[in-house]
Amino acid sequence: MWRTLRRHRGRMTIAVVLCGLHQLFEALVPVAIGAIVANAIAPGDRTVLVAWLIGLALLFTALTYSWRLGARLVVAAMEGEGHRLRVEVTDTLLRPRGVRTDMRAGELLSVATSDADRTTWILDLVARAVAGAVAVIATAVILFVIDIPLGLGVLVGTVALLAALHFAAPVIAHRTAEQQARIGTASAVATDLVTGLRPLRGFGGEVEAGQRFRAVSDDALTATLGAAKVRSVFAGVSTSASALLAVAVAAGAGWLALSGRIGLAEVITVVGLAQFLIEPLTTLAQVPAAVAASRGSADRVARVLDSAPLLHPGSDDVSHRAQGPVLELADLTYRTLDRLDLTIARGEFVGIVAYRPEDADALFALLSSQVPADDYIGSFTVGSVPARDLPIELARTLVLAEPHDTFLFSGTLRSNITAGSHITAGCGSDASIDLERALDASAARDVVDLHPSGLDQPVGDDGTTLSGGQRQRVALARALAADPPVLVLHDPTTAVDSVTELNIAEGLLALRHGTDPRTTIVLTSSPALLAAADRVVVIDEGRVVATATHHQLVEIDAVYQEAVVR
Repeated sequence: MWRTLRRHRGRMTIAVVLCGLHQLFEALVPVAIGAIVANAIAPGDRTVLVAWLIGLALLFTALTYSWRLGARLVVAAMEGEGHRLRVEVTDTLLRPRGVRTDMRAGELLSVATSDADRTTWILDLVARAVAGAVAVIATAVILFVIDIPLGLGVLVGTVALLAALHFAAPVIAHRTAEQQARIGTASAVATDLVTGLRPLRGFGGEVEAGQRFRAVSDDALTATLGAAKVRSVFAGVSTSASALLAVAVAAGAGWLALSGRIGLAEVITVVGLAQFLIEPLTTLAQVPAAVAASRGSADRVARVLDSAPLLHPGSDDVSHRAQGPVLELADLTYRTLDRLDLTIARGEFVGIVAYRPEDADALFALLSSQVPADDYIGSFTVGSVPARDLPIELARTLVLAEPHDTFLFSGTLRSNITAGSHITAGCGSDASIDLERALDASAARDVVDLHPSGLDQPVGDDGTTLSGGQRQRVALARALAADPPVLVLHDPTTAVDSVTELNIAEGLLALRHGTDPRTTIVLTSSPALLAAADRVVVIDEGRVVATATHHQLVEIDAVYQEAVVR
């Protein structure tokens, strides 16, 4: 919050001055009216009355424009800061080395939107607080001139009111933080629900998923109502207390008038000031609650911005990376993997069969550079360089891992397939030939030919306009088009038929293992892909239990035969 104020100190300084002038001019309005009564109306002097009315018009013009210009600067600062915070949060979440956070996608979305906006409230609150303070001080000074006890009463009453209401701020901050956290949880569940809607419908799970969302949404509603109740009670108490203080000032003026200490013009001025004083007093009384609410959101934004990177930065000295096997895991323990030993040579096509899905998931996470070095035990090297020493950008240039849960972006088939790769969208160039070969090898040619627009066929968010098998083939084409030195695929053909699966296996061989072979690792139980591999590694209970060709394993290993032969 301090950083937000520092970043806009120039604009906010001018805004605060203008807002303070607005309140000062507002406080002078009752004074001007009292002066008109005393100097023009009481003596019946029309010339003086006209002069004072002109002055009053100028005063209203000054207070109007000071407010308009000040408010415009505050809003500009808030909108600009909100944009910067959203960009900063997004940049943090998109860091190549990842972010170590326990927040889910929906919660992070809530932080990047509503929490970022709430954090900017501090800019508006500072302007309001300074303006309110100017109003109270100006009123007190004017009342001091009229009667010293009246001025003292305003100052002492204001300090006592703010001190009493300040104790409610921690409660409001806690309730607001809880509200935002519950809303973030509901957003996370909603994001998961929308993302997985298609498979949920496939097995009839949408009813249970809807009930789960309803439960977390009820929790969010309860937290929101609780926070709103606290803020409403605070607003009611603060408004009532401010009004009572203003009434007390007016009553004091009436008593002084009856006792003959002040005249009619002074009474009019004091009553006008008392009525004017209600607004700045209410604003000052509500500032602590609003600051607490803003701070609750700022804490959540700060948690994201201060999150430690998930992965080690690596070392720039990796010139020896071309030596040794392309990948080597030695005595490695991670999640369900137990002292795993695995070596992949350059140019190999290796199929990996994990009898337990959790073993395949753990191995894929390691190979895709998603696991911090502190989270596993043992040795993991890429080209003889410890994976922890590789800069993440280089690691992901050397090894591309395409997950089983494919994700396609809103756009076209072309933009999805060429995303992140060196190929271009031009026609007739060598780069476009690479795209054509990737389409053939992944069997995505059929997906392109099904639509009149071809590669310019629109694709909805997460590929909702395509079937599961089509999404898999488009994602595979994207991975092949990138042409990485090492390609890791996790069950890339589970949603396609056996004929297409065979075509994909042949396409992988032709594209990546011809005259200039690349390294390909496929975690799968597909017999077509395993038969195309140079060798098959079998993992069970977190360890390698067999290594041979697919045909050899089918002949000698009954467990393997049962797992992969269809």
